[in-house]
Amino acid sequence: MKKVLTYGTFDLLHHGHIRLLERARSLGDHLTVAISTDKFNLECKNKICAYSYEERKHILEAIRYVDQVIPETHWEQKIEDVKNHEIDIFVMGDDWEGHFDFLQEYCEVVYLPRTPDISTTKVKKMLAEKNLAKDQKQIHEKE
Repeated sequence: MKKVLTYGTFDLLHHGHIRLLERARSLGDHLTVAISTDKFNLECKNKICAYSYEERKHILEAIRYVDQVIPETHWEQKIEDVKNHEIDIFVMGDDWEGHFDFLQEYCEVVYLPRTPDISTTKVKKMLAEKNLAKDQKQIHEKE
């Protein structure tokens, strides 16, 4: 059995996330996804998620491409996870290209192209713009 591993926060899940998971799973027979815990996101990534770790984990477990979800609690755990879960292929988006080449000693490392024109940052920006437009419309209607 060929095992694949990827990492991410997976907050505000969008079609780019699904495409990454689908392509990662197509490289093997089993896909493990390590998702950043709330504490790790806040303390190490300076990131606040819309959904808690448990909610994001539940969402990912419902996706047919995902076989297992584990927590990411620190940057240095990748070698340990590759060894402990007997990973054959480590997969990340190509925006991380070169960052995980140190894992090549333990498994194959693949950087997949990102889905164009979508990211969690873009989704957050779009939602903020929609809320601003809605607020402006409500203010204008009251005048």
